[in-house]
Amino acid sequence: MRLIGDNVEQGIYSFQQAMHIADEQNLDLVEIAATANPPVCRIVDYQKFLYAQKKKQKEAKANQKKQEVKEIRFGPQTDDHDYNFKLKHAQEFLKEGNKVKAYVFFRGRSIVFKEQGELLLARFAADLEEYGKADNVPNLEGKRMIMFVSPKSQK
Repeated sequence: MRLIGDNVEQGIYSFQQAMHIADEQNLDLVEIAATANPPVCRIVDYQKFLYAQKKKQKEAKANQKKQEVKEIRFGPQTDDHDYNFKLKHAQEFLKEGNKVKAYVFFRGRSIVFKEQGELLLARFAADLEEYGKADNVPNLEGKRMIMFVSPKSQK
């Protein structure tokens, strides 16, 4: 096995030699890369090693940004002013890195205007082209026509 660590001459040792070196220093022999050829082991204090790993995982989790889904609701005959107002909100949501779920809610006999709802959502996706990308085409689920828009990756 390949042996690494502080106060250790790096090189290839047998398991018994590596254990003997670890015992002399009152430290533990920890296998780092089992799939490597030869396997890589490090001589460290195992409790400190675990603590450092947990700390790294906690930092990585803290730096992650959770993506939320924000909903925007339209009616089949939504006016231009209302449409523009909701469009601005959707642009802000996408800039923040959130997903947008846009849907047209059909109430009562307004289900007759399915085409208007589809055109409204297609126009919505086209207007949000520079901020995000539509995940799917508008599809009807019960009395709702739903479409998701994901933000463009920020590099």
